Amino acid sequence: MIGGSQYGTTRGHVLLLGSFFFGLSGRLQAQDTSAFKLSVYGEVYYGYDLSRPANGERPDFFYNHKRHNEFNANLLLLQGAYERDGVRGAVGLMAGNYAQYNMAHEPEVMRHIYEARVGLRLAKERELWIDAGIFPSHIGFESAIGMDCMTLTRSIVAENSPYYEAGAMLSYKPGRTIFAVLALNGWQTIQREPGNQRPAFGTQVRFDNNEGTTINWSTFIGSMGPDSIGAWRVYNNFYMQNEGDNYGMVLGVDVGVQEGPRGAVNTGDASGWFTMVGIYRQRISGRWWGNGRIEYFLDDQALVLDRGGALLGISLGLDLRIGDRASWRVEGRVLGGNEVRFIQPAGGFSQTNTAVTTALAVRF
Repeated sequence: MIGGSQYGTTRGHVLLLGSFFFGLSGRLQAQDTSAFKLSVYGEVYYGYDLSRPANGERPDFFYNHKRHNEFNANLLLLQGAYERDGVRGAVGLMAGNYAQYNMAHEPEVMRHIYEARVGLRLAKERELWIDAGIFPSHIGFESAIGMDCMTLTRSIVAENSPYYEAGAMLSYKPGRTIFAVLALNGWQTIQREPGNQRPAFGTQVRFDNNEGTTINWSTFIGSMGPDSIGAWRVYNNFYMQNEGDNYGMVLGVDVGVQEGPRGAVNTGDASGWFTMVGIYRQRISGRWWGNGRIEYFLDDQALVLDRGGALLGISLGLDLRIGDRASWRVEGRVLGGNEVRFIQPAGGFSQTNTAVTTALAVRF
């Protein structure tokens, strides 16, 4: 009965938001169809974890493609965006495993909101904007939208850094470089944690030469947990990306530092974690692409990973891409580390984990 009641409440919220969204989109389209854009994205997948977890879930540090041995939807997304005369905004409603697992700590009514933002242009002759609301994170080169990522599954660092943010962003784009300063509610959170009243901040500098090369440096600083603990987190994200007609590559390095070891109060000590990821993809023939990824995640103090330690991951994938409208992907992935953290098929735990995932995605 409780589960049915929760489901009914969630469904009611989604229907209400959906009705408002379509009503608003109809009015905007009637005003100016060139200023309003509506898009739909859907990704359905099947994953098989060779560890055969009894609870049907992949390791606890994954939030996308989470389910084992079942067909499921990772992300179903309806988006509408409007921009005209110095005003812009966007609303996105979603469902699927990404919303289920990555938004589990948010209030129920907020778990199906992918984005909800408005923005104003502050200078008529310059690309100077202020945007506020819920929006995709300024950290990292991967997003919840699988077709925009080089690999089928997300890297460990993407799964354990913000996918979304809530707050305000001031951005300026002189030429090919974007500068941004952000005031945020916290580390991937819409509603603040209980007892946390301190604002968080972020910065971003991104250069794009319009020929396929992007260089990005993003930062975050904010307090984790209640103010009484005072555990400040400082995070640096750096990546270089290059895309061509027949290839793509990216190299990312992230470093995080947090005051006090996990569970300590006002120790004044600081510890951190470090991660690297490299991805390369290549056109094989026509619409067929191959990709590979190698990644390393070091978290000795268990600030991010429940059991801490080091993780090394390798994946190989094969993609059939039909322009930017559809794709079918297959990926094999192996993880290993110095901690015994993965369930074994016959019981007990192992230092390694192997999984195969396939996904079909469409966008229109």
